Amino acid sequence: MTCSLQAAPVLVVGAGIMGTGIAQVAAQAGHAVWLFDVREGAAAAALQKLAATLEGLVAKGRLAAEAAQATLARIEGVASLQQAAHAGLVVEAIVEQLDAKQSLFRELEGIVSPTAVLATNTSSISVTAIANGLQHPGRLVGMHFFNPVPLMKLVEVVSGLHTEPAVAEAVFELARTWGKVPVHARSTPGFIVNRIARPYYAEALALLQEQACTPAVLDACLRSAGFRMGPCELMDLIGHDTNFAVTQSVFDAYFFDKRYVPSPLQREMVEGGLLGRKSGRGFYRHGEGAAAAAPPVLVADAPMQARELVVHGSGAVADWLEQALTRALAPQGWGPGRQAGSGWTGVAIDERRLVQTDGRPAHVLAEQLGQADVAVFDWLLATPPAPGAALAYALPQAASEHWAGQAPAWLAALGLVPLRVADSSGLVVARTVAMLVNEAADAVLHGVCSADAADAAMKLGVNYPAGPFEWLQRQGRNAVVAVLRALDAEYRGERYRVSPLLQRQR
Repeated sequence: MTCSLQAAPVLVVGAGIMGTGIAQVAAQAGHAVWLFDVREGAAAAALQKLAATLEGLVAKGRLAAEAAQATLARIEGVASLQQAAHAGLVVEAIVEQLDAKQSLFRELEGIVSPTAVLATNTSSISVTAIANGLQHPGRLVGMHFFNPVPLMKLVEVVSGLHTEPAVAEAVFELARTWGKVPVHARSTPGFIVNRIARPYYAEALALLQEQACTPAVLDACLRSAGFRMGPCELMDLIGHDTNFAVTQSVFDAYFFDKRYVPSPLQREMVEGGLLGRKSGRGFYRHGEGAAAAAPPVLVADAPMQARELVVHGSGAVADWLEQALTRALAPQGWGPGRQAGSGWTGVAIDERRLVQTDGRPAHVLAEQLGQADVAVFDWLLATPPAPGAALAYALPQAASEHWAGQAPAWLAALGLVPLRVADSSGLVVARTVAMLVNEAADAVLHGVCSADAADAAMKLGVNYPAGPFEWLQRQGRNAVVAVLRALDAEYRGERYRVSPLLQRQR
């Protein structure tokens, strides 16, 4: 099948937030658009709301009045599907139920041309399953937009087993002309974004289940690593019922793979009605009069003491450590030494060590070194870090009281906000990022997407500061695998198994 959609009239089925946004984007790109909804009056109401939205953009100077008027003029609300029989592209944005979507597309096959392309905006249902039973299943493709559609650049173009390559390519090129960044994906549970993103929530929930730290500490550390929102505040925004349901659906779809196991903590929150912003309380309290979550308080007031300092390791983090310590100690007239080939990154403070985590908990490192006064600190994804960046660190239980004061004092001297967490593998950022990389590696291994598509999808779909394969390149394969193996050694089981794609890289 060969097709071009560049000037095709578009039928959007579903006049909710997503459908109205899709209609707006198509109309702004010059297409004639029909908007249909089975709810009487829904399409007309959606167009009224869209008109108000566009008027607001015009008032703010973000859109020309002529462009707003032209966009509205291209969209027509219709009372029946038959009124849009000449559509060259149909985009479905109705309820997330397989039966409803199958029924709609079977009805559409009796209305639109056999050459019209059928697209589903599903975020979780198999495109292959939706196409099952159609007369021409090859013309059905996933066209997964992200909310809000006019602002979010990403479109996952999802091919099921029936989807003809020419159809997927035509939708891919169309999305590009609409000002979007399309990525090809294979129809597997979660597609790209909803699959790769699972560890961002799962590792936070696991740390909370273990009482390793508070939600405020988790969020502070990951925001300082470059994420726009921490996992706890993001789950509160999404809604714990929605987030839990997506996790459960992915878990079920992968035949109860331990990597996707839902959290008992989140299930309890859902059962208790602690859904986040929509209910007024989740990890945090929300609504009028609710106090903002108090930021973690820094307690690192011990004076720094050392006879000798040596920065160990090579690379950006070690370089920054040397520069930051040199600046911090310049008023005292001395600075650190440097040893590049020692095999670890951090600072030797006399006989004690402040070590960037390689995944091993502090107590394991202490036992292997025969020295209780060690501390591990989390990955610094950007060097130099922003002033006042929060950074997780941990101490072994056997550490001396003196060292318990000195370790955060030295981190604070670097301009960081040290936040102590329980002594567990990978701390916060390293654990989370390693698992995101691992999940992306499996997605590429299984043919869900390319590495470039995974990077684009995670940056544009969920606003990650970098893509998983960009992190892999920056941190190095050995560092990522070391964290995963440390997690696997601590917890045992399938959850932290290393992707074969990473194991094969050397």
